[in-house]
Amino acid sequence: MPSRLAPLRRYSIPSLSLLLLLVTTPFVQAEIDLPSGEYHVDKTHAYITFSYSHLGFSNPHLSFDKFDATLTADTANPENSRIEVRIQADSINSRVEEFDQHLIGEEFFDTAKFPDITFTSTRITKTGEQTYDVVGNLTIKGITKPVTLATTINKTGQHPMLKVPDIGISATGKLSRSEFSLGQYAPAVGDEVSLFITAEFLKQ
Repeated sequence: MPSRLAPLRRYSIPSLSLLLLLVTTPFVQAEIDLPSGEYHVDKTHAYITFSYSHLGFSNPHLSFDKFDATLTADTANPENSRIEVRIQADSINSRVEEFDQHLIGEEFFDTAKFPDITFTSTRITKTGEQTYDVVGNLTIKGITKPVTLATTINKTGQHPMLKVPDIGISATGKLSRSEFSLGQYAPAVGDEVSLFITAEFLKQ
């Protein structure tokens, strides 16, 4: 009976190595040859969510649905990159309309007086092969505090449909809501808020 390995026997080990190199090289180059410059968030593939403890019984997940973000990327020296985010505070979404109206009111975000939430990076530090700590100034209700986002580069390369460079990231962080004049009902409702972000940035 012919061996299933017979077709491979025609190739020497060096030949197989060369074949693998030729197959994988385009993907490696796609990762390496990413251009520096300005990237804008793809709003159809971007999510800003947060969670907190509700009386210890549940951990609600809320989101902000309207925002802009710009990444000024230095692909040769990623630590020199910069990110700016502006969130429309009244786009908060708890999936409960009555609660949303309560959150945008004076007791919480007071969006009539403070319509925007902003984040501007101040320092980026490499922590692993594809991970970085992004430190920046978060401003809510006119109060600015430093926040660190543990960020992972999910993938870089050319978007297969749009044919432009694409950077995909995920990030997590924590903050104390009381530091931003949002501490109502703490500690029964948790003061610590967990942030979850994932987004794609497209080259302009």
